[in-house]
Amino acid sequence: MLKTIYVGNLPYTSTEEEVRALFEAHGDVRSVKLINDRETGRPRGFAFVEMPPADAEAAISALNGQELGGRSLRINEARARHGGPRLRRADSGAHRAT
Repeated sequence: MLKTIYVGNLPYTSTEEEVRALFEAHGDVRSVKLINDRETGRPRGFAFVEMPPADAEAAISALNGQELGGRSLRINEARARHGGPRLRRADSGAHRAT
């Protein structure tokens, strides 16, 4: 089983290769996903890295607060996203008689 790590406050110029190299110094990196804005395609300044649990813990301990490109990284175990209620499609506008 893999652990997913949240990597925040990344410089907007960071590349997948750069993030991978940073984490590979602490273990086996299975995947790196840089997150871009859906509308603009521009980087949002954070990523997710997947690693085996022991490697992930070592990377989190070693890298949280470290500086990259003049920015202090925020690194922790990713948490499940808690979204609000799902939006439902509105009816076609027709009202039902009761």
